[in-house]
Amino acid sequence: MSDDLKLVKELRDKTGAGFLDCKEALASNDGSLDNAIDYLRKKGLAKASKKSAREANEGAVGFFQNNNIGVIIKVNSETDFAAKGDTFLDFIDFLGNRILGLNKTDLDLDSFLNSETSSKTIKEIVDEMIAKIGENIVISDLRIFDISDSKSSFYVHNSYRKNIGKIISFIKYSANSDTENIQSFGKNLCMHIAALKPEALDEDGLDKEVIEKELNIQKELIAKSGKPSNVIDKILEGKMKKFYSEVTLLNQSFVLNPDKSVGEIISTDYKEANFEIKTFDFISLT
Repeated sequence: MSDDLKLVKELRDKTGAGFLDCKEALASNDGSLDNAIDYLRKKGLAKASKKSAREANEGAVGFFQNNNIGVIIKVNSETDFAAKGDTFLDFIDFLGNRILGLNKTDLDLDSFLNSETSSKTIKEIVDEMIAKIGENIVISDLRIFDISDSKSSFYVHNSYRKNIGKIISFIKYSANSDTENIQSFGKNLCMHIAALKPEALDEDGLDKEVIEKELNIQKELIAKSGKPSNVIDKILEGKMKKFYSEVTLLNQSFVLNPDKSVGEIISTDYKEANFEIKTFDFISLT
């Protein structure tokens, strides 16, 4: 291999740019590798700004944790092909571990994007990754949980890696023991959450406007049914109970034992452990 081809190969390895682009960059910079890298960065960033207008509906969700925080981060790409590649998955790992290093429970997405590492902001690193893989990339969601005072579990659905996949569900809970049975139940609850996607823990956690909207819908449906007025309240109560059983975690039928609700499972099978769900969340790619 000639020295010129070796330089082109080295430049390609360092930047991920195409053969012809690397050849042009070296020719435009008198064979200087460092100057050619800067040349491609500038050219790549210019391309990234155009790609950033394109829709990014694929991607992956990652979960990361240390002793203090749990992190769910969603990163979108344009194609499923790119999302499954090691370059993209390594990038999610980089982002997640960077957040763990900051170790802040109050970090929001904008603050993270503007934070610096190695004299570059995360935004700039995203732009470089856009240029490298040739697709738009968007960090679209970031959620951080304080787990320093509790136990936690997570589940990855349609996984690409053990902590990255199409859906991440998370639960923070308390219990007076941390047996294998308790840990298994925490994991099973995460699987349940990924499958049924509850909107709140119980009725009290639901948005009041959501409840009011459902009440009005059911009242109209019952009124149109022609049912006698003396049974309307009982019918409405039953309709709302069914609604709560569909959208709230404690009232949903447990996926592994549909004859009981999640709340009933906790109050019977895990009563002695004083098992209590503190919070839960999930992020889905779709």
